[in-house]
Amino acid sequence: MVDKQQAVGGLTRRNLVKGMGAAGAVTALSGCATIGRNRRVDGRVVVIGGGFGGATAAKYIKRANPYIDVTLIEPAQTFYTCPFSNLYLGGIRQFNEIGHGYDELRNDYGVTVIHTMAEDVDPVAHTVQLANGQSLEYDRLVMSPGIDMRWNAIEGYDEAAAELAPHAWKAGTQTQILKRQLEMMPNGGLYIMVAPPNPYRCPPGPYERASMVAHYFSQRKPRSKVLILDPKDAFSKQGLFTDGWQQYYGDNIEWVGLSNDGRVTRVDAARREVETEFGTRHQANVLNVIPPQKAGWIADRAGVTDASGWVPVKAATFESQLADDIFVVGDATVAAPMPKSGFCANSQAKVAAAAIAASLDSRDAPRPYFTNTCYSLIAPDYGISVAGIYNLNSDGLIQEVAGAGGLSPREAPASLRAAEAQHAHGWYDAICQDTWGTRA
Repeated sequence: MVDKQQAVGGLTRRNLVKGMGAAGAVTALSGCATIGRNRRVDGRVVVIGGGFGGATAAKYIKRANPYIDVTLIEPAQTFYTCPFSNLYLGGIRQFNEIGHGYDELRNDYGVTVIHTMAEDVDPVAHTVQLANGQSLEYDRLVMSPGIDMRWNAIEGYDEAAAELAPHAWKAGTQTQILKRQLEMMPNGGLYIMVAPPNPYRCPPGPYERASMVAHYFSQRKPRSKVLILDPKDAFSKQGLFTDGWQQYYGDNIEWVGLSNDGRVTRVDAARREVETEFGTRHQANVLNVIPPQKAGWIADRAGVTDASGWVPVKAATFESQLADDIFVVGDATVAAPMPKSGFCANSQAKVAAAAIAASLDSRDAPRPYFTNTCYSLIAPDYGISVAGIYNLNSDGLIQEVAGAGGLSPREAPASLRAAEAQHAHGWYDAICQDTWGTRA
């Protein structure tokens, strides 16, 4: 795919991507979630999860109708984002710069924020049980539970192993562990990443991480190398990544796909050693295992996951297919062709918020549309992106709008790559402002 210029409803990929550098573009593509009558409405909404999906849903329900009672349940007082956590590993951003708090939701929107864990959901009684002993009743429940790891899907890789060979696929302590290990690694050492199988959170994320680690090595440990062992033969933005890797890092990044024995079947975290399908063993100085994934565990407790481990939803509203009055957004959902990304979670949350506000006011939900923009940095001044716009087809399923999205062009001047790198920072700041307001 190349940079599309065909207009779809007046919107092109170039204009979409360019606009994502400004905060207004994020809210403009909101799935009509700001439509509301602002008249008094009786309704209690509980939101589980304070990430891109949950925090956005809480805010946009209040924006749709401030009379709705909204309570957000999130254990962390500061939420650290997976987007841009790779830039922290690469030394481009500080850890505090990817942390966000909830003061805007409390003070400006009147959302009740409770910092504890949601432990159980009763979809029949319409209650949520909290770790602090509270039981909350709801008329509508929004769940944005994110992902959990499928422990032991790779032999030897469990929660204890993750303390030695971090996945860092949930930003926070795991990210800091991986950063410390990279800093302690000797010059000339080997960093091995075990990439995950589909589907997983943030399809381009592992390959941006490899880029950022290689950038860090180029600045601090120039004789060190990156090895990616991958259970897939193709990945998101592959040509763009490999072009950038060759330009900036040469042989210091090696990618081994499925056909070349890239699938890891066993992990020895204590030795930082992995074994592949055909018995090849690799030993690392730093081992980063990103295992297979599933919906966050609270989704199982609520009874909204299917045999895949993910949550099937009704595309028009993101209400669960398995439980009435429960809406699920973000990485936990089955929403292909939309990827599991922070931007998609934000977009889906706005659609769900609009549907919830309408249902509590006895109105039909507005027809949804969705957007996604995903930037990746290969080097500080070398960015690439993919964008997509989605609506519903005649069967009520999500479809990508033909010609409205696409990838950065393979052949591009350095000025375009530098501009996309700059846009990436604008995109991140804008979507975080849209979701949480100012940083923690």
